[in-house]
Amino acid sequence: MLFSGGLGGVMEEASRGAKEAGGMVVGILPTYEHHHANPYVNIIIPTGLNRARNVLVVACGQAVIAVDGSYGTLSEIALALNIGRPVAGLLLDWEIPGVYIAENPKEAVDWAFTTIGGAQPGE
Repeated sequence: MLFSGGLGGVMEEASRGAKEAGGMVVGILPTYEHHHANPYVNIIIPTGLNRARNVLVVACGQAVIAVDGSYGTLSEIALALNIGRPVAGLLLDWEIPGVYIAENPKEAVDWAFTTIGGAQPGE
């Protein structure tokens, strides 16, 4: 199951990949508008919380994969580390102790599944 902010860009590509692999996709939207969700989201949660919804996104998952981004991504990394969620990073501009740096999306996903002790995608 993938939890994300449910919008476009990296969130949409992650949603597409998860759905194509047979996963369930939950979009925790920053707005109240269902139609803001990307087309791959199975479950839409419109919060109206803007960036505060990052707490929900991080808390719902067992591991966090942070991709590029700016301060919103940085806040998700900090929140995840604060509550003990393992974090993998892709294309990050920061060096943060405790964050595993992955070379590509597959490595990040494989690392996350291994870290939480779950089945690999497709199993």
